Amino acid sequence: MTRRGRTLWIAGLLLALLVAGVGSWYASSSPDGLEWAAEHTGFAGSAQDSATAGSPLADYQVDGEEGRVSGGVAGVVGVVVTLALAGGLTLVLRRRGTTADQG
Repeated sequence: MTRRGRTLWIAGLLLALLVAGVGSWYASSSPDGLEWAAEHTGFAGSAQDSATAGSPLADYQVDGEEGRVSGGVAGVVGVVVTLALAGGLTLVLRRRGTTADQG
């Protein structure tokens, strides 16, 4: 990877972490469009929690914590996990493609 490519990756990562960690502080605490429509049409009471409702990052917050910092931490963890999964998948597929080309 060239120096410019590495710099671009680092800048992109820092920007993603900044948006996830700090930008989430300014996110609206109001319900989203679907929740708003459900409340106004009267079927919000029939909603059920998803299977992941008890997960550590449910509702975009760290388990058991509330507030801006909790949302920021959850956002940063989400960015890191997504990057790790995407990067790992990319490495696996790249190696697999290289092996198939040589065969």
